[in-house]
Amino acid sequence: MKLLVINPNISDDVTALIESEALRSASPGTSLAVRTAGHGVEYIETRFESLIAAGAVAEIIAEHTAGLAREPIDGVVVAAFGDPGMPALKELADVPVIGITEAALCAAALQGHRFSIIAISDRIRPWYLDCVERFGLGGRLASIRSINETLKAIGSVQQDFKETLLALSRQAVAEDGADVVILAGAPLAGLARELRAQIPVPVVDGISAGIRMAEAVVGLQSGPHRAGAFAPPPVKARKGLSENLDAALTAAQTASNAAAK
Repeated sequence: MKLLVINPNISDDVTALIESEALRSASPGTSLAVRTAGHGVEYIETRFESLIAAGAVAEIIAEHTAGLAREPIDGVVVAAFGDPGMPALKELADVPVIGITEAALCAAALQGHRFSIIAISDRIRPWYLDCVERFGLGGRLASIRSINETLKAIGSVQQDFKETLLALSRQAVAEDGADVVILAGAPLAGLARELRAQIPVPVVDGISAGIRMAEAVVGLQSGPHRAGAFAPPPVKARKGLSENLDAALTAAQTASNAAAK
């Protein structure tokens, strides 16, 4: 199995964190192609930044499925909490596309009734709340707790705020009634391994959940979307798209039309 793992922001140091945790989480026999967004922002905190990131992720998916760098992949992991571009990206690829938010929420829901999300900034909380509600799990959200200090560097959040993140996690359990804690965001990749012995409930890492859930969904061999809400976009006039993205849309539409006959 080969998974394409995409960092939707432009921070190479965050990509390194993603890759390290993805490699630790992947099953034997799973190989990874880890990529960083070609344009966008240092880290994503808002809906608008997510909109920018979604385009960058779509370009990478198109490059690897229909472009000059085409290579066989079995699934895609969108490795930013908030899942930029989801669920729309599921319309583009003929392989499973899994966001780390949906993976983490599924993992949390399987391990407890109420969960809390620990985030890296106050600004990011409204967007995360939108994501939880979109998945229909708003009633099971105990809280979203977040760092309310200025970040020094996105790649060193774990080191700079480890004790704060631990305190927020414990507060979520003791004060908010969380049965599961989700350490949200790629900058926190791998931290759950270090803190879980100090938090009295299961702790979910988004990157780890994304890899393992992607492996599971790929393994189901359920088949691609050719009809319904996630079918490829219909054929229509378009212009200004990159060569890769145009080719990916054409390939998806051709396959969908062939399956319909």
